[in-house]
Amino acid sequence: MIINKSVKISLFVFFTFLLLGNISHGQSIEEIKAKIDSTTQSKLQLEKEIAQYQAQLKTIGGEVDSLSKAVKTIEATEKKNLLDIKLTENNIKTTELEIQRLGFEIVGKEKDINLNSKVIGQTIREINEIDQTSIIENLISSYNLSEFWMSTESLFRIQNSIRQKVSETKVIKTGLEVDKGDAESKRKKLVALKADLEDQKTILAISKKDKANLLAQTKNKESDYKKLLATKQALADAFNKELTQFESDLRLAIDPKSIPKAGKGILAYPLDAVYITQKFGVTSDSGRLYTSGSHNGLDFRASVGTKVKAALSGTIEGTGDTDTVCSAASYGKWILIKHDNGLSTLYGHLSLIKVKAGDRVYTGDTIAYSGNTGYSTGPHLHFSLYATQGVKISSMKSKVCKGTYTMPIADPKGYLDPLTYL
Repeated sequence: MIINKSVKISLFVFFTFLLLGNISHGQSIEEIKAKIDSTTQSKLQLEKEIAQYQAQLKTIGGEVDSLSKAVKTIEATEKKNLLDIKLTENNIKTTELEIQRLGFEIVGKEKDINLNSKVIGQTIREINEIDQTSIIENLISSYNLSEFWMSTESLFRIQNSIRQKVSETKVIKTGLEVDKGDAESKRKKLVALKADLEDQKTILAISKKDKANLLAQTKNKESDYKKLLATKQALADAFNKELTQFESDLRLAIDPKSIPKAGKGILAYPLDAVYITQKFGVTSDSGRLYTSGSHNGLDFRASVGTKVKAALSGTIEGTGDTDTVCSAASYGKWILIKHDNGLSTLYGHLSLIKVKAGDRVYTGDTIAYSGNTGYSTGPHLHFSLYATQGVKISSMKSKVCKGTYTMPIADPKGYLDPLTYL
C-alpha cells in the first residue's frame, strides 16, 4: 500500500540523516591536532632562544674592534642560525601537519556531500512516485482518516528535512572550497619554508667558513687581528679615495622632475626589524670611516642571515661582489634595483643573494640575506638611494685593487637621503 511505502521512506530518511549527523572521521584528525599543538609549543621555545641570541648580538655591539668580539659575534650568529634552521624545520613540520589535517577534512566533507546528494536524490525520487498518486487515491487507500493525515504530515516533514539538508550541503560545499584554498596556501608556504631552510644552511656554512678564515688569518692572536683591521682600513681608504675621484668626474644629466617628491612611505624599510646605526651624509662616524667624510646611505643593524627585502617594486638592474677583486674594500655582495618611479636602491654587505639581473621583484620580496662582506666593521645592511638617472653599473680598472671591479657608480648629485622617502 502507498501509506506503508511513505512510512518506510520516512524511517529511511530520518535514520539516514541521523547517520550523516554523526559521521566520524576517526581519531586521525585529533592526533594531527595534538601534534600541531606540540610543534606550536616547540616554536615558541625556539623563538624565545633566538631572541636571546639576538639580544646577545645587540649587546656585543655593531662595530667589531677586537678578535674576541669578532669571534663572539660569529659564534653567536652560528648558534642563532642553528636555531633558525630548527625553527624552520619545525614550521615545515607544522605546515605539513596542517596540510594533512585539511586533507582529512576535505575528504570528510566530500564524503558528506556525496552521501547527502545520494540520499536526497533517492528520497526525491521516492516522493515523486508518491506525488503521482492523487490525494483522493491516498485517502481511499488509507485504513482511516487519522492514518491519512499522519502519512501526509510525514511527507511534509520529509520534504522540510530535505530542504534543510540541501541548505546544509551548500554550507559544507562552501567550507570545502575554503579548506581547499587554505590547503593550496599551505602548500605554497611549505615550498617557501623549504627554500628558506636551504638558504639558512648555506648561510651557516658561510659563517663557519668566515670563522675559520678569521682564525687562520690572525692565528688566534689579538695583535694579528689589529694588524688585519689596520690593513683593511688602509685598503678601504685608498679605494674610497679612488672611487670618490671617479664619481666626482661623472657628469650625468639628472632631471629633478624624473624623481618623486620626497615623502614618507614612498619606500618600505628593507628589514622587518629596523634599527639605524648610521644615517646619510655627514655623521659622527662618517669622517672617521670614509675618506669623503660623508656616508652615502643608511646602515641598519642586521645579524648575518637576516632577510633583506625590496624597498619598492622594480627590476633587478644588477648584482655583484666587489670582494672577488677588491676584498674588504667596498660593498661586498650587492644588489641594485631600478624602480618604476625614477628611484633606484642599493643593498650592500650581503651574505647570500637570491635574485639576478632582469628579475622583477615586488615590495617586500626577499631578495637577499644580510651579511658582513666588503668593507664592514660588523654585520649590517648598507642601503643607498639614488635618482636612477644619476647611477649606473660600471666596470673600472682599479690601481688600488690591481684589477677590474664592477659595482654601481653614482654622480654625487644622484645620491638621495633614504630617510626622506622611508
